[in-house]
Amino acid sequence: MNFAEPFFSLKERLIMKKGYMQLPHNVHETMIFMGIVSIISVNIITPLISMFETSFSWHNYLMTLSIIPFMWMAVIIIVLLAQKPAIVLKNQFVDKHDSFGAQITVNILCNVIIISVIMTIIGTWIGQRQISFAPFYTYFNNWPRNFGIAFAVEALIAQPIARKVLLFKHIHLAN
Repeated sequence: MNFAEPFFSLKERLIMKKGYMQLPHNVHETMIFMGIVSIISVNIITPLISMFETSFSWHNYLMTLSIIPFMWMAVIIIVLLAQKPAIVLKNQFVDKHDSFGAQITVNILCNVIIISVIMTIIGTWIGQRQISFAPFYTYFNNWPRNFGIAFAVEALIAQPIARKVLLFKHIHLAN
């Protein structure tokens, strides 16, 4: 604790701990965070990847909407399975004393790498509504694009929105 910290107002102390305030503090908040991120991600990433695979049309977009619930369930399961390996991978690149921004960026990067590696195959199976070897034949053509789309959506849209929701929740609870 900083020696001057007791002299700051509660709001000023919250601003100083903004990084901490943007993280889930318990299981309930983790579920809220995962729910927000996964719903935003699946609703953006799935149609984009599908459109790149087929073509950009209303018919293809409407077809994609029918698979989103299945894609969302798969994403939740894979996110839960990928958490620990992603943390181990992240800890290979960042130190506990690195900035909040560095920690979050590398965490997102590691999670998206692991999830996109798996979802490039499983997502194709869900989208085609069949299990086949097709995703393995086109894997190295599709994975870089899928990773780029997923990383951009996670880092620039989904996680910042979820972190803002948690920040507002924690500020509201603190007041």
